[in-house]
Amino acid sequence: MSTTDSLNWSKVFSLRSVLFNLLGSFFAVVAIKGFMLPNHFLDGGVTGISILIHEFFHVEVSVPLVLINLPFIYLGYKKIGKNFALHSLIAILFLAIFLHFIQVPTITNDRILIAVFGGVFIGLGIGFVIRGGGILDGLEVIAEFTNKRFGITTAEIIMTINTLIFLIAAYKFGIEKAMYSILTYFTAMRVSDYVVDGFEEYTALTVISSEFDEVKALIVNDYNKAISVYKGERGYLPGNFDVSHECDIILTIVTRLEIHKIKQAITALDPAAFIYIQSIKEVDGGQIKKIRSH
Repeated sequence: MSTTDSLNWSKVFSLRSVLFNLLGSFFAVVAIKGFMLPNHFLDGGVTGISILIHEFFHVEVSVPLVLINLPFIYLGYKKIGKNFALHSLIAILFLAIFLHFIQVPTITNDRILIAVFGGVFIGLGIGFVIRGGGILDGLEVIAEFTNKRFGITTAEIIMTINTLIFLIAAYKFGIEKAMYSILTYFTAMRVSDYVVDGFEEYTALTVISSEFDEVKALIVNDYNKAISVYKGERGYLPGNFDVSHECDIILTIVTRLEIHKIKQAITALDPAAFIYIQSIKEVDGGQIKKIRSH
């Protein structure tokens, strides 16, 4: 059995993972029972499908939530690993138990508040469970599998499935509630992104400047950032194609809270500096974590 396939029980039942799963499941219950179910609002993905089944067939929402997620957990087990599958199963079972036993009163009947705060709470739930190592919604797993097998992007798959969910919601509850449900879904997506990535989501900042030595010193010494340097050329401008100069192309990783002040400092040093920014999903290794921890 390979290292990636073996089950790491210390990670599965660590205090951190269990706490995140409990928090995520609790927040999701508040969203579903306190905001969505009493007011016939939906989220996307498996949660939305489960609420639709509840509305059409009057089945307790925890039942389809578990049953629909089980095949996705198995697929995650085959494609991602045992730890991921067990984390996801634990989180979904927590959610089902909480849905059955925890009584949450209807918090509000205001549609805007339902859309915004229902989305906030379900986004917190999804985000915390992801931080704990699992998922509350198996749609991401099937999307990744279909993406690799058929060449369709994850975004296209999720958008197609959620479009069908919201069209059914429009038929069942009316177009207005379907539109509010879309707002709930997008709020949940943004909140879960913040929970998973944090406000310090990393961004790649690339600088091409004639003052490259000064820019390197500024980034490293003044802002305590590690850099990578590529040897390149600048120039080749329209009307001056034959003019070029060797230069160092500087790459550094910053958080989105730091982008503005670093850009301002570079522009003050060289107003003609060419700067471009790229969002990145994850950073690991190197000096990033070491520098941030001090």
